This record gives sequence, C-alpha cells and structure tokens, in this order.
Amino acid sequence: MKAIRIHTPGGLLALRLEEIPVPEPGPGQVLVHVEAAGVNFIDVYHRTGFYKIPTPFTLGQEGAGVVERAGDGVDDFRPGDRVAWASVPAAYAEYCLVPAARLVPVPDDVTTRDAAAAMLQGMTAHYLACSTYPLKPGDTCLVHAGAGGVGGLLVQVALFRGARVIATVGSAEKVRIVREAGVLDVILYREADVVAEVKRITGGKLCQVVYDGVGRDTFQASLACTAPRGLLAAYGQASGGVGPVDPLILMDGSKYLTRAKLADYIATREELLARGKQVLGWIGAGKLKLRIYKEYPLADAAAAHRDLEGRGTTGKLILRPG
Repeated sequence: MKAIRIHTPGGLLALRLEEIPVPEPGPGQVLVHVEAAGVNFIDVYHRTGFYKIPTPFTLGQEGAGVVERAGDGVDDFRPGDRVAWASVPAAYAEYCLVPAARLVPVPDDVTTRDAAAAMLQGMTAHYLACSTYPLKPGDTCLVHAGAGGVGGLLVQVALFRGARVIATVGSAEKVRIVREAGVLDVILYREADVVAEVKRITGGKLCQVVYDGVGRDTFQASLACTAPRGLLAAYGQASGGVGPVDPLILMDGSKYLTRAKLADYIATREELLARGKQVLGWIGAGKLKLRIYKEYPLADAAAAHRDLEGRGTTGKLILRPG
C-alpha cells in the first residue's frame, strides 16, 4: 500500500510517498481502507519534529473509511462498516490500523469525506465550547482564526449554545465567510487593534473565554481580551509556540489559562462516542456546516501542508488515499 512516511523530521521534503506492506489487525484492532484523511496542524508539528515521534512513521491523525477486516475480540465492527477516527496515527495511507475502541460509526446521512473532515476539528470545537468552557447564553467568546478549520466550526457551536461570538480573521473574504456562519462581530486583525476592538464591542467587559489556536502571535492580545476570572483556552500554535509563561501575568484579573488537547477530552470510549456521534449528528442534520477548502491525492501531501502553513485556507484540507 502507499503511505506518506517521515524518516527525518523537517520541511516539506520530509514527506515521502512510499510503498509499505498492508498491516494485519491484531487483537482489538480494525484494518480500515482509508477513503479520506484530514490534514491538520498537528500533522505539521509531527512532520517538523515540534511534537516528537519515533521515526520512521506514517503521518496523519484523522480519517474515515470502510472496515476491511477486524482482529480477534472485535465484536462491534464488521467488514463494510463505515467508520471514522481521530488522535490515532497513520491516516496518510491507503490502509490504517485503528483500535476498535477509537472508532466512531459513520451514520448513513454523512459521507466518509465529511466524517474525516469533522472528527478532529469538529470534536475539538465540541470540547472547547461544551467542556473546556461550557458556553451559555450571556457569555461572550473570542475565536481567533474564525474562518479556519477549527475556528469555522467553533463559531457555529458557540452560536448553538447562545453565546455572543467575536471572531478574528485575516481577509475580507474571511469576513464574508464568518458572517455567513452568523457571527456579527468580526475583526480584521491586520487592519485593527484586536484588544481595542474587543473592548469597544463588549463595552469594556471583555470576554469570558478566548479560544486561541494561533499561539505566539496572539497570546498577549488574547490575555488582554480575557475578562477578570475569565479563561484563555489555548489549543494550538499555528504561528509558533508561546514559550515560558510567568503565572504572575494571570494575576491582573485573576485569569485562568489552559492548554487543552483533544486526546484528554476523548480519553474514554464513552466520551469519544458522545462527542463523535453528536458532531456527526449535527452534520447529518445540516446544523453544523463543513467547509471543505480543497482535496488532494495522497501524493500531493506536501502541497496540502504548504497550503495549510500559508494560513490562507478557509476550511478543511482532505487527502484522498484512493
């Protein structure tokens, strides 16, 4: 089978399309024929070595496809079942071994492409808005990169929950996209002072929660936009790591800071199924709308990474191993 492998972390040239054996499922494992794999910033972090993984490895943390065969002890899935997953390695391949306990069934009204597009980013938006800080009517939240992969879903979930949403974006086209999602307060961060605009929009009350997946470029502004006793929820670092943080910076307003990750919010099978099924249910019902920016053949994984790192995309990038 074909797979995108990393032997030495680095730039785009580190992505190597190779022919490797199709793996055999062991006890509790399922072999899935991958129909679509999601492209995410965590893949960039793995490729560059920002997050270290023993080499060589097959890239990719999110996918969907059809069960090829199951190992011993697997009773919940059979060949032909459509399934999706996130936070499981090696999705950039024609076949992927996935623990049965990490699979979510794909309902009939959701395509495998959409399931792959929604698992990592959709469940991230879900845990941020429903668990990290459970938004409620009367809350105001700031979402950076509101037209991006996670941001575009997060603003929708925040609106579901009755919150007022302020979104930052980088272009007029992205303003249009976020407004179509229902966001009234949008800030062009290249043209306006984000902190000053948030103060103006909120009448100086700031935000109960700031969702920041950008990192270094936005951290100080995010903290300044967080209301007293509010939460800065960092979940990514698209612009680079923030670096060491002195807890004393939180003392002005007794603010809270968390660095969240999806794996801790789907640690049990029960929580994984609850989040995954609700996200896929929203999609099937047309309540949560996905924006697929572009699809690429597996061999063009480097082009997908280049586009993602350029921060000019407006939605999800998908690899098609088939």
